[in-house]
Amino acid sequence: MNYQGSCHCGNVKFEAEGEIASALSCNCSMCQRKGMLMWFVSRSAMRVLTPEENAGAYLFNKHAIKHRFCLTCGIHPYSEGTTPAGEPMAAINIRCIDGIDLQAIPVNHFDGRSIR
Repeated sequence: MNYQGSCHCGNVKFEAEGEIASALSCNCSMCQRKGMLMWFVSRSAMRVLTPEENAGAYLFNKHAIKHRFCLTCGIHPYSEGTTPAGEPMAAINIRCIDGIDLQAIPVNHFDGRSIR
């Protein structure tokens, strides 16, 4: 299935191909504050539809994940990083995907706060 989404103002838009079987909620200092529900896909399955410079990037802790956010409205629609095997991946905030029923998607919880 092909999904489309964006930040609040539409300045950062994306599309992603795949099936959303579940989402991940992490309690690390960043994800907890954002309220992000993540759907992980290969980076090649996600395409940014707006200019790259519309999205800022925030790196913290090990600087392994680019937390992308709209420079206009501040919403975080996705993050970029690599899998443990080193493959490029995207963590898409399903709260930013158009037309899905969030209540129908099972959410798994991850204790990111305890990882150092």
